[in-house]
Amino acid sequence: MPYSSYKSIGTVAKEYQIKYIRENFITEKEFAISELFRQELELVINEGVVDNSESAICENIIYPILKEVWKAYRNNFLLWSHQALNYDEKLCGVPDYVLAKRSPLGSVVFDKPYFVLVEAKKENDFSEVWGQCLAEMIAVQRLNKMPEQTIFGIVSNGLIWQFGKLNIDVFTQNKVFYTIQ
Repeated sequence: MPYSSYKSIGTVAKEYQIKYIRENFITEKEFAISELFRQELELVINEGVVDNSESAICENIIYPILKEVWKAYRNNFLLWSHQALNYDEKLCGVPDYVLAKRSPLGSVVFDKPYFVLVEAKKENDFSEVWGQCLAEMIAVQRLNKMPEQTIFGIVSNGLIWQFGKLNIDVFTQNKVFYTIQ
């Protein structure tokens, strides 16, 4: 059953016995963003076709933002796009983006541990995509074989960004949503 078969957090929580809570866990920090990046993003948002499909949202908004953040951490992590991530027949599929530890074998090896999963959504209702993202987070937790490691998930339509984390059997959804404005 692919990740996309999971249609809600409640479905995943019940099947995998995950507790759900909502509280703020994001610690906001200053992050330098280049003026060139700001201009490019503004150009794409104002003049480009950015929201006609999930693929357009991924390519034009989400990936450029993830890439800009990833640059600061590229010595330790790789940002993978649409890479298969399979644990078993129930937890399998292709997340939109995965942040993983950089392999000592180079950037051609999709190596564990995985840390962050990102799912794109065209609509503003993220309830269905959170089910998919949480299932991916459970798969990553099991693939890493480190249940105590916190796994992070992000769902976004490019303009609105929501964050969650899975630690052992507790999924915490950050109450505050963020926008690119």
